[in-house]
Amino acid sequence: MRQSIRILVALLLALLLAGASWARPQEVALSELFPNQQHARTIQVINSVLERHHYRKWALNEEFTGEVLNNYLAALDANRSFFLARDVERFERNLRRLTEELRRGDVAVAFDIFRLYRMRVEHRVDQALGLIGQPFDFEQDESYEFDRSKSPWVVRDEDLDDLWRRRIKNDALSLRLAGRDDDAIREQLRKRYEGLARRVRQFTQDDVFEMFANALGQALEPHTSFMSAASSENFDISMRLSLEGIGAVLRGDSDMTVVQRTIPGGPAAESGLIQAGDRIVGVGQGEEGQIEDVVGWRLQDVVDRIRGPKGSVVRLQILPRTLGADGPTREIRLERNQIRLEDQAAKARVLDQLENAPGLRIGVIEISAFYRDFRAESEGVKDFRSSTRDVRGLVEDLTRQGIDGLVIDLRGNGGGSLTEATALTGLFIDQGPVVQVKDSAGRIEIERDPSPGAIYTGPLAILVDRDSASASEIFAGAIQDYRRGLVIGEPTFGKGTVQTLIDLNRYVPGGSTDLGRLRLTMAQFYRVSGGSTQLRGVEPDILLPTAEDIDRHGERALDNALPWTRIDAVDFPGASKTSLRELRERSSERVARDPGFEMLVARNRTLREISEQQRVSLREADRRAETTRREQILEEQKNAFLRRHGMTPVPADEEFPDERLLEKELEVIAQIQLDEAARILADAILLQGTTRTRSAMRD
Repeated sequence: MRQSIRILVALLLALLLAGASWARPQEVALSELFPNQQHARTIQVINSVLERHHYRKWALNEEFTGEVLNNYLAALDANRSFFLARDVERFERNLRRLTEELRRGDVAVAFDIFRLYRMRVEHRVDQALGLIGQPFDFEQDESYEFDRSKSPWVVRDEDLDDLWRRRIKNDALSLRLAGRDDDAIREQLRKRYEGLARRVRQFTQDDVFEMFANALGQALEPHTSFMSAASSENFDISMRLSLEGIGAVLRGDSDMTVVQRTIPGGPAAESGLIQAGDRIVGVGQGEEGQIEDVVGWRLQDVVDRIRGPKGSVVRLQILPRTLGADGPTREIRLERNQIRLEDQAAKARVLDQLENAPGLRIGVIEISAFYRDFRAESEGVKDFRSSTRDVRGLVEDLTRQGIDGLVIDLRGNGGGSLTEATALTGLFIDQGPVVQVKDSAGRIEIERDPSPGAIYTGPLAILVDRDSASASEIFAGAIQDYRRGLVIGEPTFGKGTVQTLIDLNRYVPGGSTDLGRLRLTMAQFYRVSGGSTQLRGVEPDILLPTAEDIDRHGERALDNALPWTRIDAVDFPGASKTSLRELRERSSERVARDPGFEMLVARNRTLREISEQQRVSLREADRRAETTRREQILEEQKNAFLRRHGMTPVPADEEFPDERLLEKELEVIAQIQLDEAARILADAILLQGTTRTRSAMRD
């Protein structure tokens, strides 16, 4: 259930925002960690709200409670390195008791489990501190299983002792490979493990309750979560503040803080130095501040260190995704800045050097988010900023430039405003429904094109990838259903559900205490053709070879995600069907000899190999050899491709790389898929024999 917990922490701490620092919490006595009456009242209200309003129908029985327990244990001990099998068996024997107590609003079992967890953490940290000072033999042939999230719980104490010995040895070897000397390694590991025990001792009653309440929500599906009064206050502060920080969405993954994605226009994205999947292992303030080791920290604490005022500098120690768990770290410098709406604004350009279609001009509009300035709109500003308004202007400008076709690039677009997705679709269809929304009561509402008449009726293609989600899927799905244009790329993320934030105090009239808020899934999106965008996403008309291994990404990779379903289609003006076979064959022939796609596919396979790895060698020579092998595979493919484009690659081991050159490298690599999408659209234009859209697409 670890993936479900990731969704929660990514939600609560999504954007790294500037503002007042949270006060450092105090340690809490073990005797204080018992539930109170407010917790009982809150869990009863949560149960009631979920039963009445959640999209998934459920019953509070032992099967459900078993899922809650699994989620709770995953939140506490994701890597199964504190509890023993006998502990878990004892917890599971109490499922009937836990079910009955939950019905009454009693969460005593959750606190019993946490108190045992805290004692186990302190015991293992004492063991770790004792091992840190001992010498390790890095020539011995043994290994360490660093990802135990799916492994059986350890049965014997002595086996868990050995697991921890290997864990400390692995930590020491990783720092050794990063160039630390023995004294520095011992000091850093001492701080790391003392910090782990300290942070666990800082958990309050409300922290324990919030974690358990979220385990309950995650048993329904990944996007349902609870925020206590304190978390709600921090959330509100975040939403009120300007987006000043590094511009990244983070998630917790066991002991690591992982970059889920970077925000277009933010310092992280603009630098080219940090990518999705990279792990943040250290944070330093200013140009000279000491780097703090943040391995094992709670995500909230890491965010507190990273965010800060505009213009200030933060230094991050990064473990790149491409090097796996055993690679060397890299330090990067970022200047915090405000992420403005205009930084995410749609952008346009023209491609007119297509080798398969000399003379054709293909317009490209890149949309990184479905944005709308709701504040300006509410204040009566007539020309408030929105993605639809910006795209309208860009299309009109491209049309004046005499384009023969248009590609809408939605790669990496995680969604945004439903209103914008609907309105933007309306720019390319005459009129009709865009998306259906079915709520938990079974009622269906249809969102329609608000402005009859299309501003562009020419050849159209939509480029998507595995990170195109939510509103992007609504837009791409509607264009595909209307057969208005080609959808090209990778199957999309599969986020087809609608969440709402409910103030729990509404359900306790006259209550004097703040019970917090519940974010729950209350509806699901369906295409006009009847199928949901949930789980499956939008399947492109023409798949690019980077679509391999898609089941390990997006909603498909989440535990307990809502299934794909279908409802009745609605009437909409579709076009007649024609074949895609010729377009697919031409594209397949091109990409088979394209060095760019050769590089991307090789990179994906190496990253898949890294993501599937659960065990690493503890022999230093083997680790260095494996790291070198992966670096060579990734760098040789990339460098060969860049040199074909007349570029001198930035050396991977350069301590302070030129950010402009790195950004240029990323632009050239991103152009690989876009160029092929433009070539596919050009083929469609030439095969049709006209610059009018080919509106019918089928297998």
